[in-house]
Amino acid sequence: MSNNDIMKKLRVALQLRDDDIVHICSLVNFNTTKTELGAIFRDKEHPNFKPCGDQLLRNFLNGLIIYKRGPMEKKPVQKKQDQ
Repeated sequence: MSNNDIMKKLRVALQLRDDDIVHICSLVNFNTTKTELGAIFRDKEHPNFKPCGDQLLRNFLNGLIIYKRGPMEKKPVQKKQDQ
């Protein structure tokens, strides 16, 4: 299964629009455009097809965690005890 297939299946399963995906990527400071996404979601035989790279998929998944759960809370710093 290719990265393109994973992106397509997640988009359908989560009922995301291109605007939503651009927003999700921006949550992790990764910029993409609706045009780039359109090329990723095209059929392999289409002349404007573009393979989805690992970086895009990784950043989308990291952004999806923030989108669904919210930002990670910072843990309080623990001080070492002197022995």
